[in-house]
Amino acid sequence: MSEGGTLGRLGRALRTPGGAVFVLVAVLLVCVVVANPNFGEPGSLIRFIGRTAPIAIAAMGQYFVIVSGEFDLSMGSVVTMQVVLAGNLIGQDESRVLPVMLLMFILGALVGVVNGLATTLLKVPSFIVTLGTMLALSGLVLYLTGGAATGNPVDSFRQIGRGGIEGVPVLEVIPYPAIILLVLALAAVWLMRRPFGRTLVAVGDNPQAVHLSGSATWWLKTRAFVLSSLAATVAGIILVGYAGVHPSVGQGYEFTAITAVVVGGVVLGGGRGWVLSAAAGAFALELLFTLLNFVGVASTWRDTVQGVIIIVAVAIGARAWQGGRRRRSAEPTTPGAEPRQTGTAPTPPDPGTT
Repeated sequence: MSEGGTLGRLGRALRTPGGAVFVLVAVLLVCVVVANPNFGEPGSLIRFIGRTAPIAIAAMGQYFVIVSGEFDLSMGSVVTMQVVLAGNLIGQDESRVLPVMLLMFILGALVGVVNGLATTLLKVPSFIVTLGTMLALSGLVLYLTGGAATGNPVDSFRQIGRGGIEGVPVLEVIPYPAIILLVLALAAVWLMRRPFGRTLVAVGDNPQAVHLSGSATWWLKTRAFVLSSLAATVAGIILVGYAGVHPSVGQGYEFTAITAVVVGGVVLGGGRGWVLSAAAGAFALELLFTLLNFVGVASTWRDTVQGVIIIVAVAIGARAWQGGRRRRSAEPTTPGAEPRQTGTAPTPPDPGTT
C-alpha cells in the first residue's frame, strides 16, 4: 500500500512541469548518446556535469528570485564583475586568493541587497532595478578593462573551475564544479524546506496574505536577491577556471539562467516551482544545445532556440500548474465520499441574530 502510494505520488510529480523536466533530461541524454556514443561514457558524462555546473548554480540562484515573483537581470553582469575582479586583484600572488574571494562574496551580497531594497522599499519593479544594475556594472567593467581581457589569476585559484579529484575508478576524475553543485543543491533543498523557503514561495503566490500574516516581505525578497547574486559569484569563480578573464564571460548569463528556470517548470510571477527543477532545466538546455551541435546545427541559432523555448515553456508551464490547481480544488477529500455529517442537527440561531 505504501509502495503504491509512493509510486502514485512519483507519477503525479512527473506529470507536473517541475517533474517533467527530469523526464526531458533523460530523453535528451538518450538522444545525445545516440548521436554520439562517446558522450555516454562515465568520464564524458561527469565532465559534462562539471561544465554545466556554473549555469545550474546560476539557475538555482535565479529560482529564489523568480519564485518570489521578481526578476534578476543583473546576474550576468555580476558574473562578469567577479571574473574581472579575480583576474586583476589576485594576479600571481597566492596569498591574495582567500581575501579576494571574501571581497567577491561581500560585493555579490551588496549587489543583492541594493537590488532587493530598491525593489521592495522604493517600490521600483525588479525588472527595471536589475536592468539598471546590469547596465551600471557592465559599464564599470568596460571602463576598467577597456573591453579587452585583463589579468590572469594564479593557477591554484583557476583549479577551482578546471580541477578535480583525480584517480577515481570508472569516472577517472570528479570535477570540483560538480562537487560544488552537489553541495549547493543539497543546501538549496534544505533551505526551501525551512520556513524561509516555504514563505518565499507563498510570497510569490499571494504577497498580500503573507504580509497580513506578519512576515516581512521586503526582507524575504531582499534575501532572495542576495542568494541570486551569491550564486552568480560562485558561477563567476568557477568560470575563471576554464573560460579565462574577459569582460564578455558573463554576457547573456542572466537570460540563460531564466530560460533554465522556466524550462524547469517554475512559473514566471512566482508561487510555483522546485529549486532542483531549475537546476535540471539548465542540464536540459545544455543537452539540447549539445544535441544540436552533434547534428550539425550552427551555434548561431542558439539565441533563437532559447527565445522560442522561453515562450513555449512559459505557456505550457502556466497552463499545467493552473490545471493542476483546478483538479486539486475540484477533488473531494475522499473520492466518492459524501460530506461528513456530525450526527447532530445544527442548533438554530436565536430570533434576530445572524
